[in-house]
Amino acid sequence: MTPLLLATRNAGKKREIEAFLLAGGAALRLLSLSDLGLTADIEESSGTFAGNARLKADFFSALSGMDTLGDDSGLEVAALGGRPGVLSARYAGSGAGDDERIAKLLAEMENVADRSARFVSAVCISRQGTPLASFRGEVAGEILRAKRGEGGFGYDPLFLYPPLGRTFAELPLATKNRISHRARALEQARDFILQNLARP
Repeated sequence: MTPLLLATRNAGKKREIEAFLLAGGAALRLLSLSDLGLTADIEESSGTFAGNARLKADFFSALSGMDTLGDDSGLEVAALGGRPGVLSARYAGSGAGDDERIAKLLAEMENVADRSARFVSAVCISRQGTPLASFRGEVAGEILRAKRGEGGFGYDPLFLYPPLGRTFAELPLATKNRISHRARALEQARDFILQNLARP
């Protein structure tokens, strides 16, 4: 099997990526930073999702010697000028959890009529510190005024996907993995991996 490092310590993100890539039939052995005991970190200093995905993929592929998939994703809210954007994970400050980030977003949108938003995901695959390919996916939705659903992570309980009338937190993982921003980016990445990296 072909090893591929996922440049994340986020267990929820690893589960989503793993479920999607392995469902595509790729003979991959997916490892996280935690699996390798890598404690080094890199500042996500780019102002774009694509830039941060590349920073992570380049850094950890050079550090580990393994082909590495870096992912950066987040929520862009139209009425907030695209915020929280690349700061989605740090929106409520360093060390804050999902509940704190959701509370901050709801407070900022308390009297906002336009609830349109989109999730954006960028994926980069790098080898020995050099990018091999980059991909992007996005999905449009609306921000609810209260959480709904117990699944997912991050802003999923607030993000309504209009075609199904449910939040990402209300969708089974298999359904979310068909229509999410990360799924759309990973579908392109999976094709690249199958054609260029994965061995039979």
